[in-house]
Order: sequence, then structure tokens, then C-alpha cells
Amino acid sequence: MNFLKKRIFVAGHTGMVGSAIWRLLEARGAEHLIGVTSKHLDLRDQAEVSNFFEIHQPEIVIDAAAKVGGILANDSYPYEFLMDNLQIQNNLIDASYKSNVERFLFLGSSCVYPKKSEQPIREEYLLTGPLEETNEGYAIAKIAGIKACEAIFYKTGRSFSSIMPSNLYGPFDNFDLNSSHVLPAMIRKFHDSKINGNQPVKLWGTGEPLREFLHVEDLADAVLFLLDKEVKYPLINVGTGIDIPIKKLALMVQSVVGHEGDILWDLDKPDGTPRKVMDVSKINKMGWNHRLTLIEGITQTYKWYLKNPHSIKEVKMGI
Repeated sequence: MNFLKKRIFVAGHTGMVGSAIWRLLEARGAEHLIGVTSKHLDLRDQAEVSNFFEIHQPEIVIDAAAKVGGILANDSYPYEFLMDNLQIQNNLIDASYKSNVERFLFLGSSCVYPKKSEQPIREEYLLTGPLEETNEGYAIAKIAGIKACEAIFYKTGRSFSSIMPSNLYGPFDNFDLNSSHVLPAMIRKFHDSKINGNQPVKLWGTGEPLREFLHVEDLADAVLFLLDKEVKYPLINVGTGIDIPIKKLALMVQSVVGHEGDILWDLDKPDGTPRKVMDVSKINKMGWNHRLTLIEGITQTYKWYLKNPHSIKEVKMGI
């Protein structure tokens, strides 16, 4: 793997996604890893980012830095999710472009695709319909990043590309109930209810929507797989290609956690997108497939959560 000898900057290396990529790069023998926390570099500050690139001169940049959150967080802070993410990714993409970075990999989200997109979702369905309203700000920011990388890819031939993963989960996830995504929120709720006498657990919506989940360590594996390949596409989906109803997911998490109480569904809360499963045929044909089953991934994540009870955190950038 020749790329392991390059100077690799993982933006957001302390977040769930970035830390998984960092750990795998270390395990595979990467020789020059570059990481910096938000205390020492504000990725929203263009001058700071430009200066950082001049000093460290990365050859490969993996953009895993973002302000992220679940339905409640996105719906409550649309401006912050739009503006912070635009500033972060614009500064990283522009600095990489101007400093002749060889390879730029932008990590997005499946929420960039239309709310009522044809299923499974193919890469070419981007911008073919309205977005899910509750996370529109975040999605629009990510779409701008995709288009910036796409413009560089087609106009210059440089290896600037984007990865769209399905719903991610795993170690170092956000378990704060005010800002977390559905799977870590379920783990937290079932665990808290279990240790409080198996009280009933209330979950949002009807439980009918279907979602696809990818363990963050599988995503990290896909990132390294793609770094070792010639860039064929400016945009590529990464996931399992397998979806599951939220109700079934709840029963799976409940079983792993060992909660024995009732599950109550709050029908006054929104469901979000009815169904979201990725078409991952492009990356599968290139030779990559996910490794962890959903039950394996949930079990591993819950074990990690039990060992890290202070992992609950507020909405923040993974930087």
C-alpha cells in the first residue's frame, strides 16, 4: 500500500469516524499521520487552515470533520449545521486544492439524497428531489462539498472524491439523547431503563421506517480500500445494502442490552425519511464488502459503551 508512506491528514481524527480511520491507518502501518484537535486548529477559520497546510504539507487529506447530530439536533440548529459544515469543508477542500494535495476524500452522509428517492439509492439520484426537512441544513452543506470535489475531479483530473456512508454507529459514537442518532440513542435508552428497574422505553415515531446501518470500523476499512485504488468515481456509496425496520432494530438492541420492559412508540414525533438503503454495487464490484453483521456491531458497540460510561457528549464537531 504505497499511500501508507504518504503524509496523511485525518481532519476530525478524534471523532467517531476519524478515530476509526486513524486507528486502522496506524494498524496498517501508516508512516506519517497528521492530526490536530479543535483546541489547536479551528477548521472554520480559513487563515488558520491555510497556515496549517503550509506548515504540514499533507499529501492525502481525509475529511472526517463535521458538526453532526440526530433529528432533534438538526431540526433545532439548522443554521449552525449548515454554516459550520460549509466553513469546515470549504476551508479543507480549498486548502487542499491550492496546496496540490494528491488525494482528497470527503466523507458525507446518505441524507444528501432526496427524502423520497427511489430505492435502493444510487449515486446518480443526488439532486433529483426535495430533501428530508429535519436535516436539510446539514444535507445542503454536504451536497456543496460533494459538488466542489466533483468540479475538481472533472475539471482537473485530480483525485478529489466523496464517500456517502449509510447510518454509522460504533465506538466513540454520541450517546447524548438530545443530539444522538437513532441507534446510539436506543442503546442509551434501553440501558438506562434496564438499570432503573426495566422501565418502559419510549421511542420516536411509528417504528415503520427502514434504515441501513454500517459499523464505523467497516467504513474505515472502505476508506483504506479506496485509497489503495485508482479513483474511478467522484461519488461512491458505502454501506451494507441491507435495511431493517426501526421496530426490528429496537427489538435487536433491547435483546443485546438485556432490557425486559415495554417499548412505547411516540406517534407525535416524526419518522423522518420512510426508507433509506444504499445501492453499493459500485464499491462491491471494485472488491469491497462490509464484514460485521448488525447484531455483531451492536453487541460490540454496547460492550464499548459499558466500558466508557462517560462517553455521552453534547453536539460538537468531530475535530
